[in-house]
Amino acid sequence: MQTRQQSALARTVAETATDIWNDSCAVDELEYAISFGAVGATANPTIVVDNWKKDAAHWADRTRSLALEQPAWTELELAWAIVEEMSVRGAKLLEPAFAEHNGRQGRLSVQTNPTFFRVAEPMLAQAIRLAGLAPNIIVKFPATAAGIAAIEAATVRGVSINATVSFSVAQAIAAAEAVERGLARRIADGLPIEEMGPVVTLMMGRLEDWLRVVSERDGIVSDPSALPWSGIAVFKRAYETFRERRYRARLLGAAIRHQLHWSELIGGDVIITLPAVWQRRFNASLVEVRPRIDDAVNQRLVDELRSHFPDFERAYEPDGLTTADFDTFGPSVRTLRAFIGSYHELLHLVGDALLPNPDLASA
Repeated sequence: MQTRQQSALARTVAETATDIWNDSCAVDELEYAISFGAVGATANPTIVVDNWKKDAAHWADRTRSLALEQPAWTELELAWAIVEEMSVRGAKLLEPAFAEHNGRQGRLSVQTNPTFFRVAEPMLAQAIRLAGLAPNIIVKFPATAAGIAAIEAATVRGVSINATVSFSVAQAIAAAEAVERGLARRIADGLPIEEMGPVVTLMMGRLEDWLRVVSERDGIVSDPSALPWSGIAVFKRAYETFRERRYRARLLGAAIRHQLHWSELIGGDVIITLPAVWQRRFNASLVEVRPRIDDAVNQRLVDELRSHFPDFERAYEPDGLTTADFDTFGPSVRTLRAFIGSYHELLHLVGDALLPNPDLASA
């Protein structure tokens, strides 16, 4: 007898072109995701901090051990050693899918230092190092002006990229075009591209979050049924553009806030990255698993969003943002602040682990 688990996310993976990733590199969560067919995972500063807090004693002890092994390392170097160790553990679990699918699946996505968002060179240098941690590592770059430049340069170097901090059709197109330029340069140089797996993320829920902030800030009264469709409308328009232009990067839907962020993407040759809590909800749900990616968002809802939210219009239109606008777009700023804040929290956790706890000292 089929279980609900088999009839939801497992069926999404088995019966359609849609892939599921685990929105964490935590081993226990990733093992659960792999059990129903997930073929990838992701990490960012917030996820790394969350993983630390779930097993704080282990990671504090590991930090102290690394500090004894490498006494000249700074807090910064120790923090990145922890990030890399978490990432390699997750990547190891995905190696079978990576081998089975010739690099198209089985990837673990690791984010570059979020404080580098303004400068391409340090992003590129770090990306090359991260890509060398395991054969199935994919490296996240923010879809900022500098990040787009770094994406092209990294692609030329053979790094499989994942564009993150991305909320608009314009950012998705810019990242995909940067990948295409990088791939073309590799081909011109006689270098292989067959095992590269570039990805372009659209953070659907974070766009929706931003529009809700704007709604409260500006006292906007709009149809409440429209906002949950904002990120989906942007994703579907980007997906249509990617198919028309035959971009080789795959779109990835992220920042899940409700079941529409899964169900409306089913059937597309796309990736959906799901936190463990949403995986369990969807696997226990009775939502019908059927292709919906080509179902248009109700035009009335799109018009409602357009008329009340200029930032939706900017996200929805392919030319709604220039590259110079990417860094100052509301959801980009808000997300960069969150990622940088989590990164600084990680540094604090590392620094705190290196100091004795005075509460435990003998009197």
